[in-house]
Amino acid sequence: MFAVYASEPNADDPLAALVVGERPDPEVPDGWVRVKVEAASLNMHDLWTLRGVGIKPDQFPMILGCDGAGTLDDGTPVVLHSLMGDPDWKGDETLDPARKMLTEWAQGSFGDYVVVPKRNALPRPEGMTAVAGAVMGTAWLTAYRMLFTKSGLRGGQTMLVQGASGGVSTALIALGRAAGMQVWVTGRSEEKRELALRLGAHQVFESNAKLPGKVQAVFETVGEATWKHSVRSLVPGGTIVCSGATSGNQPPAELAQMFFLQKNLVGSTMGTLDELRDLLDFVATTGISPEIGQELPMTEAAEGFRSMLEGETAGKIVFTR
Repeated sequence: MFAVYASEPNADDPLAALVVGERPDPEVPDGWVRVKVEAASLNMHDLWTLRGVGIKPDQFPMILGCDGAGTLDDGTPVVLHSLMGDPDWKGDETLDPARKMLTEWAQGSFGDYVVVPKRNALPRPEGMTAVAGAVMGTAWLTAYRMLFTKSGLRGGQTMLVQGASGGVSTALIALGRAAGMQVWVTGRSEEKRELALRLGAHQVFESNAKLPGKVQAVFETVGEATWKHSVRSLVPGGTIVCSGATSGNQPPAELAQMFFLQKNLVGSTMGTLDELRDLLDFVATTGISPEIGQELPMTEAAEGFRSMLEGETAGKIVFTR
């Protein structure tokens, strides 16, 4: 079958390991299902796989892609849940020590077909396109958990999103606006700030700019470059929810601010199967739609990978079949 895959780990030149070609048709173990892929979205995780991070050398060649949407053999439209783990684990699967992303466990979604455990193929809401469904499993699920499970925000309160154009940030803007939050966003360029306004932000600011007031929660995926600003933007007792650190993971701790003003730092990673179900229902009910920065045929996947590697993303990059 057609597939986009990593031929080997290449830490120094990840795109040199990217192949657009053919791979064997997948076998379907008991308890798993085959999904005919209609659309699949690109994540930073795919670049890390090309570099050999989080995957053993003997797992290559590896078909890339953890997210996707398509149809089961009986025609049922589905969305993939990207997180896999111990089927006997009870409780929050993001805390399962055995949890892995799809391509750390099995072949991925950048191909004609992908095979996943039956529980990892959720019914796609009526009216949701495959392209929209393809971005739900990682970026949008991460944003949903940050906002609704971790932040403690209530409708009408003010949230600050650090960074305006990434997949998680654009999802946070849309979800926060739909949930009745006051959404403030920082962005490095006028173009990125204009994107945030178009997606529903109430106010936008330059990176690290002084804000007109304090916020109840800050959503962090940037790290070192914005950390001091995040801590100092919070009301006493407010919460920073962090799911990434693209600019570095060793920021100044600002401990005096944290303990004296009782500010909270909460980590967040991906989301659960139940949270993905709730996210799909929320998106279908509110009618919001994801920001798609690039939609490319899977045969042109290298262009999308190059855009991500060079930081030329605004919203999600989606490959279609």
